[in-house]
This record gives sequence, structure tokens and C-alpha cells, in this order.
Amino acid sequence: MLQVSDKNEGTTAQKSLETATFDVRGMKCAGCVKAVERQLNQNPGVVSACVNLITEVAVVKYEAGTIEAETLAQKLTSRGFPTQPRTSETTTTGELTYRIAERRKQEQQQQIWRLITAGILLFFSILGHLHHIGGSPLPLLSNIWFHWGLATLALFIPGFPILVDGWRGLWHGMPNMNTLVGLGTLSAYLASCVALLFPQLGWECFFDEPVMLLGFILLGRNLEGRARSRASAALEALLALRPQIAHLIGEPSISEEMGLEIPVEQVRVGEWVRVLPGERIPVDAEVISGQTSVDESMLTGESIPVVKQPGDKVTVGTINQSGVISCQATRVGKNTTLAQIIASVEEAQTHKAPVQQLADTIAGYFAYGVMVVATLTFLFWYLAGTKIWLPVLSGISSTSMGDQMIASTPLLLSLKLAIAVLVIACPCSLGLATPTAILVGTGIGAERGLLIKGGDILERVHQLNTVVFDKTGTLTLGHPMVTDCVPLTSISSQRLLKLAAAAEIGTNHPLSAAIIQAAQERELPLPEAENFHTEPGLGVGAIVAGERILLGNADWLKHQGIAISAEIQQQVQSLSQTGKTVVHVAVEGELAGLIALKDILRPDAKETVQRLQKLGLQVMLLTGDQQEVAEAIASQVGISQIFAQVRP
Repeated sequence: MLQVSDKNEGTTAQKSLETATFDVRGMKCAGCVKAVERQLNQNPGVVSACVNLITEVAVVKYEAGTIEAETLAQKLTSRGFPTQPRTSETTTTGELTYRIAERRKQEQQQQIWRLITAGILLFFSILGHLHHIGGSPLPLLSNIWFHWGLATLALFIPGFPILVDGWRGLWHGMPNMNTLVGLGTLSAYLASCVALLFPQLGWECFFDEPVMLLGFILLGRNLEGRARSRASAALEALLALRPQIAHLIGEPSISEEMGLEIPVEQVRVGEWVRVLPGERIPVDAEVISGQTSVDESMLTGESIPVVKQPGDKVTVGTINQSGVISCQATRVGKNTTLAQIIASVEEAQTHKAPVQQLADTIAGYFAYGVMVVATLTFLFWYLAGTKIWLPVLSGISSTSMGDQMIASTPLLLSLKLAIAVLVIACPCSLGLATPTAILVGTGIGAERGLLIKGGDILERVHQLNTVVFDKTGTLTLGHPMVTDCVPLTSISSQRLLKLAAAAEIGTNHPLSAAIIQAAQERELPLPEAENFHTEPGLGVGAIVAGERILLGNADWLKHQGIAISAEIQQQVQSLSQTGKTVVHVAVEGELAGLIALKDILRPDAKETVQRLQKLGLQVMLLTGDQQEVAEAIASQVGISQIFAQVRP
């Protein structure tokens, strides 16, 4: 749920604009979003304001030098919306994630305690009415003063924040849902107090209404808070990909010590950082020394790690797998690739779908409309309704908390109907349904590698004529598996696989994991191995049961002095054309066999492509893999248009 407003943005295109992001608390409904947006736009220099109800974030564009972010935050806070500007200089990734989690946890705990308190009061209130359905009256619980006490406790313990927030909103000309609930419950309570203190008026006491209303309102708030937490989980998962620390070094020397551990936000462009195996790359950088393989699946979707050598670029959030590297930072903070992805997702979650624009417009004036309707309801029934339909008074006689029967009066009936209008007209569902759906959809999409630009894009999906699929992890499972074990000498296939798996224990490459898994599935006992040696992206070597074992690509084995005949090369090419990755295995200086691995097609991939094609959509395949591999996968699912070896 969001509201976006632009104030003559075209006239400020030539001026320098700055963007500020705020964490805004206290928003309860679409009316609050409208109020926050209006308060922001009243400030000079503000060009546009974008407010997200679910994530409780406001993004403001303003002319540089005209106003400060802190000033905007102070003004919103004074209006009842506690606000804090978000700055990369003062807020680290860890602090931001921790602060969001702690704030949500604290709010949930408060809601739960209020709900428990209201539930207890509601329970005792119901016990006091058991005699209405044939039960025996309980002396204390059926007493009118006991129910007065329950209503008083309900209003001033769990209901007090609602009353305060509703009054604050009304005072500042920004009525919200709490205003409606507060007016309804307080009116019912005060009318019942008057009836209790002045019985000669003949009014009815209904102290149970405030207790029940607050109980159900707080239950709805608790469920709403849980929905918000689930909706924001995907975006928080993206935030978790950002490393929190970096190892700052003085010179890019492999033999140097580990360096100074600092928050990643303090790294500056041009500084050197060291990345150890298993760590995430802290910033976008260029490798200066060392070589390794980097898992870039979070960025490209490709399951096979990419070899990185001096001069290659590495991206924040990707995982260094095998070697120690020293890098020079090229982009930091909000300029990194991952930060731009996160910003894209946040922006997508603030794009309004057309149906949401209508909901926002209505919700912005909803509270005013409800108060007008409630006033008209009161005036109609008090001045005319009870005179036109006389039976409504004689027919409505109800039991008070005591044993007296009291008939309704025109004033009391009109007041009860006006209160009913106030409390049932809740704009929450109107303001939360569409944005919650958009937030969940875009968040889950981002978690699975699909960036959706916003609700407006989702509503235009029916206009699509082309669908472009990535290969790894989309059409395929994203995990290579051994498909062929081809001996080239007298060695058996089982012994070939056993020796290869033993040598691969010393590395954590996905191909290594696949070979080891294949040996384990066949229950092959692995001999002991030692003297492991890894060349990132090329191959591995080890001494297995006294024999020198080498595994890798053809070029690396040739460099190690292993002869590969033309016939074997033709066999390797045939395997590659079927979409398989081939690992050469040499034993004691002789090529002993080939192990082919393949990323298995998803079970539903072919059916999905066919169903899209039957809908008249054109389907394409886009991948960074080799042309032969792409063609093999495309032929299996029925895709004719292929774009291979495409860079991220």
C-alpha cells in the first residue's frame, strides 16, 4: 500500500535532486499513507514522495539545499509518525537488518500483550452474559459496575494507544482508522456511563461493546502484523546477502597478514581488501592478486563457479570458493550491483498498480467520509427516522448489565447506529489487500531470481507476447549430476569414479560435489587421499592409494603432460554437444577415462514451455553457457530461439 505524489517534477528536471529514505512508524491504514504523503509534499523543495505501508518506508526526492532529511523526519515525528532517516554513512548493513528485526519483534510483542489483555477482558464480559442464553447468573460477573470496570480497563490499557493516536490524527487534520475506532468505542463508553449515572434518562448501558470491539480490532492488528512480517521476509533475505565486514589491507600481497577487519560500509573506492575462501565478496572490485573460483549463482543463476584471476571483476555478495584473493574496490555502498538489485526490488514494491491507485484515492478520504456518514446517520434517525418508523423504539428493548428492562430512546438509538457506522467502516482491508499481494509477489520473485518492476507491471502481464527463460536454475535444477563414466583403459568405470571422487574430496567445486555424490550413491568405498592440489577453474590433483590422480579440462591436462588423442577429443565433443560438461581423469600420467556431468532438466520444464507456446507466446532461451550446451537444453524443451554466452 503506497501513495506517490509528484509536484511539477518536470519543472525541476534541470535542478540537482537528492533522494532520502525514511523509516516511518505509526501508519495503520491507507489514510495514514495519504496523510504522510501530504505532510511531506507540504515542505518547500520536495518534488515527490513515495510511501509504502507494508515496509513502512518513505522515499522522498527533493531539491538539493532546500531542506534537510532530518527536518522532514522531525516534522513527521511531530505529527504522530515516528520517523528516522536512513543513511549509509550512519547505518551499517548489520545494524539496519538488526534494527528492522528488533522493531518488528517489539511491535509484535506489544500487539500480543494487548491482545491477551483484551481477550481476558472479553472473556469475563462474555461470562457476564451467560444468563441471557439460559445459564445461571453469576453474582459478581452480572453486576453493572463490574462491566463498567471491564470497559474502563479495556479503554485505558490495550485501547489507550488507539485513543491517543486517533486523537492526534484528528487534531492534526489527519483522521485515520484509530480515529474511527476511538470515536466509536469512546462514544459507546461515555453513553453507557451517562446511562449508569443518570438512570432516570431511561438509556441502555452497553459496556460490553467497547470491550468486544477492541478485542476484535487488536486481533486484526496482530494478524496484520504477521502478514507484514511474512511479506517483507524476501526483501530481508536479499539484505542478508550483503557482507557485514571486510578485511582491509595495505598492499595486495598474498603473503601479507589478514589485514584490518572493518565494517564493509567504511571501505572506499580504490582501497584493497582480502577475501578468504568461503567468504562473500564485500564490495564490487577487481582482482589484483591470487586466483580462485567464485560462485556467482546469486547474480547469474549459473551453478558452475567462474574462475577469477588478476584483472577480473568480482561482485559483492558472490562467494569466494577456493583461493585467497586480494581485490581493489571499484564500487561501494549504494553503487554496488547488489545494492542496485535491492533498490530495484524496493522501488518495485512502491510502484502502484492501477487498481491500487483507485484504492489509495478512496482510502485517503475514507475517514472523513465515514465521519460524515455517521453524523448524517445520527441526524436522520434522531430527527426523522424514529418518527417515521415508530416500531424501532418499541421493538428494541434490551437488557442492561443488571436485571432491569429499559426501552430505547430516539437519542440512544441514533447514537448506537452512528457508533455502528464508525466502528464497522475500517479502511484496512481496502488499503492492505493489493499492496500486500504486490509485496509478496515481488519479494518472492526477487528471492527466486525474478525481478518484477512493480504492481503496474504485474497488471500488464496479459499483454506479454514473449517469454525469455534463463537456463541454469530455471529450466534446469541448477545442480550438475554425473551421467557418464567412460573408461579409456583397462580400468573399470567403478574404479575410475572411486579414484576421481577420492581426489575431489580436497575441493568444494560443484562438479566435485557431484562426483563425490555419485560415488556415495553407488556405495563405493573411497581410498585415502593426500597431497591435494587445486588450480581454480582448471583442475585438481591428489595422491590416491599411492597413485597420482589428475582431474580437469583438456588444456590443463595437456599442460601437465597428459596426451589426448584426436579420437578421444571427438568423443569429448560428442558428449559436449548433448549439453554435458566433461572432466578428464588421468592416472599415473595416462588419460584413464572421462566423467560427464549434466545439469538435469526440471521435470516440469518441457510442459511449461509447451503450455506457454500453446497460449501464443514466443519462448526464448538466454544463458551465459556455451552454445552447444544451450542448444542441447533448448532441443529438449522445444525452444528454437537461443542466445548463448551472454554476459550478466
